[in-house]
Amino acid sequence: MANPVLAALAAARRQRAPLFARWCEREREMFCPASPAVVARFVRDHAGMGIEALWQAIQEISCTHVTLGLADPTVGGPVALALDDIAELSPPLSWPDAWKQRFKALPHDLKVFIAAHEIGREKSLRRTQHALAHANKMLARLRAARPPMEKDQTNEAEPQRAQPGRQD
Repeated sequence: MANPVLAALAAARRQRAPLFARWCEREREMFCPASPAVVARFVRDHAGMGIEALWQAIQEISCTHVTLGLADPTVGGPVALALDDIAELSPPLSWPDAWKQRFKALPHDLKVFIAAHEIGREKSLRRTQHALAHANKMLARLRAARPPMEKDQTNEAEPQRAQPGRQD
């Protein structure tokens, strides 16, 4: 006869992450504690759900483990790579190659934030470059349209400079 406390605990765990719990029962894998490899396989098997729904399921798995004081199997390595295949988030182009590899190991929510921030930064940079190019063109047009000044006019146009040691 099974211990009723353990049965109640197992039922509570399944309620926290029902999709993963059902998948584990079907695949004959351990639900809690789960290994990162099992969670990564779950992610690959449920890729058709879309990244948003799948990310919610991953958060439920994480919460279940952390609440029980267990190591979070969803952080890093295999799960991050499996989510990358679905989300198609690539590291920022401006990052060095060594950091691009580290980007792949980050949790999905951080990757989403970094990718969105980098896109915004790139857009801002392009807008600034465009504004600078436009200003340079306008300055060139103004300089080209200005009538050439004679030599006498240029001397008058310059402000008088005080000479050192001389008082007027």
